[in-house]
Amino acid sequence: MNIVVCVKQVPDTWAEKKLSPQDKTVDRESVDGVMNELDEYAVEEALKIKEAQGGEVTVLTMGPEKAAETIRKALSMGADKAIHLVDDSLHGSDALATSYAIAKALGTTEWDLVILGSESTDARMSVLAPMLAERLGATQLTMARKVEASDGSVKIERQTDNGYDVVEGPTPAIVSVVEKINEPRYPSFKGIMAAKKKPLTALSAADAGIEADKVGLAASFTAVDEAQPRPPKQKGQIVTDEGDGGVKLADFLASQKFI
Repeated sequence: MNIVVCVKQVPDTWAEKKLSPQDKTVDRESVDGVMNELDEYAVEEALKIKEAQGGEVTVLTMGPEKAAETIRKALSMGADKAIHLVDDSLHGSDALATSYAIAKALGTTEWDLVILGSESTDARMSVLAPMLAERLGATQLTMARKVEASDGSVKIERQTDNGYDVVEGPTPAIVSVVEKINEPRYPSFKGIMAAKKKPLTALSAADAGIEADKVGLAASFTAVDEAQPRPPKQKGQIVTDEGDGGVKLADFLASQKFI
């Protein structure tokens, strides 16, 4: 089974995130970049399927040159090869434009299954997997906490607010996974050294057949028009209990419309 895992480099979760003053996109140069946490679960699940059934795992990312760091981590975990969609014209692409670009990149390789994390920590939209499925005419299986892949079909346990649903469909399929699905492995020293020799193909927008007027900030349907820095944290209100602490607390909660 040929599996492609889509990964994204995002600003470190603990870093203070900022927007670029020039175009209001995320300033990625001022903070350390790391692999999106949920994508690590996607890589692990792909490797488990490969170990059980054989096949090949390809990592695909879209991003600037710096994103190659995230590709190397996925390769050191055990992925076989990688595709890096890198082009200045892609900068500022929203989810819709990104799904178009990635769908075109997927057209450059053979795949039966595409696995993604259910969301990215810098956007938290959870829309890329459904958009890819729609663009590619593939089965959509999202929010998976368990995946069972066999020849020609995929079955998942889809996490819901009340438990899970069992959903099954044919391949080719697009699957997004949640953090409960597995425990991602740590790259070994051997894996890190081996990753340096694994094939990494860099694709420009033209290489992938991407039309320039469909990607980038100017072609996106959504953009940030204005943003203000988060105000500094203010000192909390201290309530002295003089026998009426409960009343004062209730009054405060009521003034904030909590009760």
